[in-house]
Amino acid sequence: PSFTPVPIPPGGAPNVVMIVLDDLGFAQLGCFGSSIATPAIDALSANGLRYNRFHVTALCSPTRACLLTGRNHHAVGMGFLTDIPTGFPGYDGRIPKSAGTVARTLRDTGYSTLAIGKWHLAPRWEQSASGPFERWPLGLGFERYYGFLAGDTNQWTPELVCDNHFVDPPRGPADGYHLTEDLAERAIRYVQDQQQATPEKPFFLYFATGATHAPHHAPEAWIDRYRGHFDNGWEAWRRDVFARQRELGIVPDHTSLLDRPDWVPDWDSLSHDEQRLFARQMEVFAGFLSHTDHQIGRLVASLDELGVLDNTLLLLLSDNGTSAEGGPTGSVNEHRFTHDLLDDVGEQVARIDDLGGFRAYNHYAWGWAWAGNTPLRLWKRYTWLGG
Repeated sequence: PSFTPVPIPPGGAPNVVMIVLDDLGFAQLGCFGSSIATPAIDALSANGLRYNRFHVTALCSPTRACLLTGRNHHAVGMGFLTDIPTGFPGYDGRIPKSAGTVARTLRDTGYSTLAIGKWHLAPRWEQSASGPFERWPLGLGFERYYGFLAGDTNQWTPELVCDNHFVDPPRGPADGYHLTEDLAERAIRYVQDQQQATPEKPFFLYFATGATHAPHHAPEAWIDRYRGHFDNGWEAWRRDVFARQRELGIVPDHTSLLDRPDWVPDWDSLSHDEQRLFARQMEVFAGFLSHTDHQIGRLVASLDELGVLDNTLLLLLSDNGTSAEGGPTGSVNEHRFTHDLLDDVGEQVARIDDLGGFRAYNHYAWGWAWAGNTPLRLWKRYTWLGG
């Protein structure tokens, strides 16, 4: 008898966990100077390397295509979002079969490959129950998948996919369901199953949260931790963050903070209602990020409990910096911007208690996006640091 040889990775081959956050500003993690609590991410930074000149493509689909193929996004058809292909070279929104993904390469050399969370690498008309499935995760090298295919989804009632079929969320929002918690639980379970069945095989886990892309949805208790935290406004918060960045060595000592751009209003010039609204938007965003950090902490703790953490390479990044779909006043419904509609401040203030909950699809204002990205003057030229 003869059997086809099974590929076996070299001895000591590490597990790999790639954590991809969404629309996160350079200054919004604690380890990069933020006052937003991210202890789990900060712990990873303290035990590893922290980059302050890490460049991304500034859009969701292109960055993810670069990460998974190791190629320039135009070389794999992802010059823009996969939802809106144009048909021109580099912009057809389809990763070609000639571009092997890291998942396919690792799978073919003996790794288990697992994907959890946001995908955003299949054209919109390929996201139906009948496929085609070539550009779904299982078609690009992953053996298991649980998450959502589009650019964003409702964190309380998501459109979920398990492997190659759509599934309902295990619970509803009234029962305490939240997508990020579900993704963490599924990632932990997939790794536990893999280690129980084939502990000799290393694994590659791609863990991509919906946070902190809109909609900014988080349990109320996490949001309320930040009540009053941003009442001094985005300019004061930005100055404080910049001072911490210099103390931490995130930026060189001779770095100076850019002036506020003309399109961002001075905080003191805003009305009481505007300040109240924008501060609450910041609180919701911060609660969303801290809640996400907690789920990452659960995942890392589970790896430690399994005894595999010390042989696991973890990479954490954001696909791009903070986004501005919310417009100058933010929005209770992020998708209004696609219809060139701006929210009225009065309407939003009337619904301020809905922000973060399952009766809104909210997104913050431009001013907070500017503060979160922290533009800096570096070596006598203007640049954006990080992603």
